[in-house]
Amino acid sequence: MAPLHSRVSGSWHVPPDEGAPLRDAVTGEEVARISSTGVDMAAALDYGRRVGGPALRELTFHQRAVLLKSLALHLREHRDELYALSARTGATLPDSRIDVDGGIGVLLSYASKGRRELPNDTVLVDGAVEPLGKGGTFVGQHIYTPLPGVAVQINAFNFPMWGPLEKLAPAFIAGMPSLIKPASQTAYLTARLVELIIESGLLPEGSVQFVCGGVGDLLDHLN
Repeated sequence: MAPLHSRVSGSWHVPPDEGAPLRDAVTGEEVARISSTGVDMAAALDYGRRVGGPALRELTFHQRAVLLKSLALHLREHRDELYALSARTGATLPDSRIDVDGGIGVLLSYASKGRRELPNDTVLVDGAVEPLGKGGTFVGQHIYTPLPGVAVQINAFNFPMWGPLEKLAPAFIAGMPSLIKPASQTAYLTARLVELIIESGLLPEGSVQFVCGGVGDLLDHLN
């Protein structure tokens, strides 16, 4: 069985080794294999900063929110497939609905908040104009702008869908690209989630990346 693929630097990375087995939590049957061997972590972060970040920062809060809503509706069409994979993690159907539907619901919630609570602009004004000189000729205005970096999101095994989506949604609204690192035990469900995101073509290139397996020297390249 081939290892799960990572999604970095604009393409799918196929590990050169066999990887470690991931097993069905109920039957013990091998579901997939996992390895991050050969992933250039520094290049992945650089790609997020150079490609994903600028693409997101060109969009307004409302435009980002609309994309999140479209993604949620796209994922909703694949719930049965995601439930089936979730069952292999040891989750019951009610558990799976919390994880799968909860993750989709997070996208819808942030999409709604983004349009209701934020301006249709690329910056967020913070407070009133402050007079800094006599006669109103020198004033100041505080604004919030997106951070020029990558949000690295390391997730727990028990929410392989909700975990990454609840972190992706606010980062995306804020104009910051994400690199998702799932827990290995249930990474096959997160891997399928990321495949569906990429296949949808909805999100800007570089705004979502995915490392499946060990983090290697990833954290050494954060700044």
